[in-house]
Formats: sequence, C-alpha cells, structure tokens
Amino acid sequence: MRLFGTDGVRGVANKDLTAELALELAVAAAHVLGQAGAFEGHRPVAVVGRDPRASGEFLESAMVAGLASAGVDVLRLGVLPTPAVAHLTGELGADLGVVISASHNPMPDNGIKFLASGGHKLADELEDAIEAQLLEEWQRPIGAAVGRVRDVPDATDRYVKHVLSTTSQSLAGLKIVVDAAHGAAYSASPAVFRAAGATVTTIGCAPDGLNINDDCGSTHLALLQEAVIMQGADAGIAHDGDADRCLAIAADGSVVDGDQILAVLALAMHDAGQLTADTVVATVMSNLGFKLGMRAAGIDVIETAVGDRYVLEAMKAGGYVLGGEQSGHVIMLEHATTGDGILTGLQVLARVAQTGKSLGELASVMTRLPQVLVNVGGVDKSRADVDIELLDAVTAAQNELGAEGRVLLRPSGTEPLVRVMVEATSHEQAEAIASRLAGVVRDRLG
Repeated sequence: MRLFGTDGVRGVANKDLTAELALELAVAAAHVLGQAGAFEGHRPVAVVGRDPRASGEFLESAMVAGLASAGVDVLRLGVLPTPAVAHLTGELGADLGVVISASHNPMPDNGIKFLASGGHKLADELEDAIEAQLLEEWQRPIGAAVGRVRDVPDATDRYVKHVLSTTSQSLAGLKIVVDAAHGAAYSASPAVFRAAGATVTTIGCAPDGLNINDDCGSTHLALLQEAVIMQGADAGIAHDGDADRCLAIAADGSVVDGDQILAVLALAMHDAGQLTADTVVATVMSNLGFKLGMRAAGIDVIETAVGDRYVLEAMKAGGYVLGGEQSGHVIMLEHATTGDGILTGLQVLARVAQTGKSLGELASVMTRLPQVLVNVGGVDKSRADVDIELLDAVTAAQNELGAEGRVLLRPSGTEPLVRVMVEATSHEQAEAIASRLAGVVRDRLG
C-alpha cells in the first residue's frame, strides 16, 4: 500500500503518523529532494512550517532532527499556513519545504507534505522515490557537515507582505469577520485584511493546539454566519486548518461556496484581460450552474478529476492562471503555487470594493442548481464504469434531466464506495433520481 495519499502522508498522530516515521521521512526526503543543492555545491536548505495542532510540536521536532541529521540546514517557520510555507520555500531559496498539517481533518489527525524547490507540489514519482528511500542505508554526516537549525522570526510578515502585493485595491469601508478555524491562519489572515483597510472582527483565531477545526472554519460555517449577521458585516471569510481554502458568507448570512468564488474571480480577471484564453479550470464536481454562468459570460471551463493536484496539472499544461474546487480550494498561479485561502479572500473582497457591489450580488453571476450527493458503500466500485445496466440507468437519468441537469457517478478514490451526484432544477427531482440510481448501484455492484 502506497504511503503517500492524495495530499502527503496523513493519519492519526502518534498512532499512524509517529515521530519515528516523521524522522525517517525527513531523512528520505533530504536524500531525494536535497540532491539539487548538493549538486550545485551548497548544503541543502529546507523550510518547515506547521499548523497549531498539539501533535505538530513533536512531529516538527522529529522532522527538523531528521533533516539536520542528514546534512540539511533547516529554517523553522513555526505556525504558518500551507500557502505561506510554499511561498517562503521559493522566496528563501530552499531546496525543499515541509508542511506539517492535516488541513480540515479533526485535531487527532496530522500530516506531512513535502514541497519541491520553488514551493511546488511533488510529482508522484518524487513521492515514490522518497518512499523507496525509507530505511535505506546512508552515510551520516559528522562534525561541521551536520545541518544547522534556525528560526525565521519574520516569516508571517514576509507572507503578509506578499499577499498584499497582489492587489492595490483598498478595502477601506468594508466590515468583515474572519474565521481561521483556530488554525494556521489565525494571525496572518486578520493581519492581511486589516492592512488592506478593512474593519476586521475575528472568531476561530485563538488556537490552543486542541481546538483546530472544532465546529468552526470552512467545514462548520454556522458560527461565522451568525457573527456576520450579528455584526452587520459586509462579508465573512472562512479558512480550514491550514488555510489553503476559503469559503465566504454574504451579508445576509448565505454561503458563497468555492464555485461562486471561482466565478467572481473569473469574471474579475476576464474584465481586466488577465484570464488566459478566457478559460478557468474546475473539477467534475463543480455545480452545473457554474458552468452555465461561465458560458453566458464567454468563459470556457476545463474539467478535471476531483483534487487540487489535478486542477493544478491542467492549469500548468494549458498555461491557465485560475482554477479551483467547490470546497474553496482556489489556485491563482500568477501569485501562488498552491491554493491560498487568504489570497483568495483578499481578491474576492477587492472585487467587492472595486465594483461597489455586495458579495451576494457578485456571487449571483451563477445560479447554484440543487445538488444531491449519495455515497453508496459496500459495493464493488471497480465495476462502476463497466456494468451495462448501471450505465444505461445513468443515461436514462441524464436524458430525463436534459440540459437543465446532470448526473455524475464515480468511484471514490480513497474509500470503498461509489458516489452518485445529481443536479436538477429542483431539490426534489435531484433527490428522487439520486435515490433511484443509488438503488441501481447497490443492486448491480453489491
């Protein structure tokens, strides 16, 4: 079984992801990713950042120890968002970056993600090379050849300055609420929006190592909705634990999801002549309303499999500058190498300030069609794409919906189940067709 998943190595900290494994991964990564520095005649350099989880403290220590023991100089960034670590990997000229975070997962989990020089996500072959290097014999440096460790006290300031440099639009006059999920953005996100001129109220910005993602942040929006309405704010910005995502709340408390955020940014860049080939990249799970809205605006949509790495691959392959997912993972390649929730929030609010329109009005560029998702477990997902009767049922459902709806049936990439997603003009119709197709999946693949 492959150790690396879709976004690094994850598991329950101190059970699946132990200090010993972190140290071994550090040594292996030092040998695989640190080679470029050695070839160029300098000692390899790594930057290491983490989210505030309690387990991140001992995993950071193990990671730093492993890297330094393998002859890598370590720049310790402390608690910092994933996109900030990616940015500083490039800005500080490091040969590799390390993020210790489990993103939106619950507190007991943690993860380790490696970045290549420049702050780019690793290709599968590099992850495989690191995994293959685990527990291999190696020559240990001694004396002056061991790596040195130092902190970067201005890491947050450097990142905040970078994000602010992406727009000259002032947010003066806007009143917003920021929910950082008691995660890595607890300091950087409010700092960015305040420096841009907004009046900022915060929730979810007091991490204690145990409360990350606990009924707050982008996966639990109720508290932010309540705060926006109570404060009479123009908008709310929600991040996940490592702040590579952004969802928003409009002034009336309604949710502005990743599809709507992507639509707002696509139109802003289209109007400014900055949207390469008038094309935006999204996944097959993006709401049909997004695609219809983009088509009406003269913007093409390239679809990929679910996962930000597939969005990023398509963007790089086509030279596109904007892409994202319904979950709020938005990638703006001119400014970042990965999804950046703070950058995304700033750009969306800059559009609000620039146009004088409310966030809700801007988000209405697309009509979000009712979407029902049913996960069917206990079935043989490998047959989902080849069972004729099931495929006929999907075709019949799509014909029933016509151009005003959509059916998507796909095997999960990480779990033993098949996902049935239906969009229709009414929730009742979507629910009825999804339930019917789920029954066919159980009958045919169970």
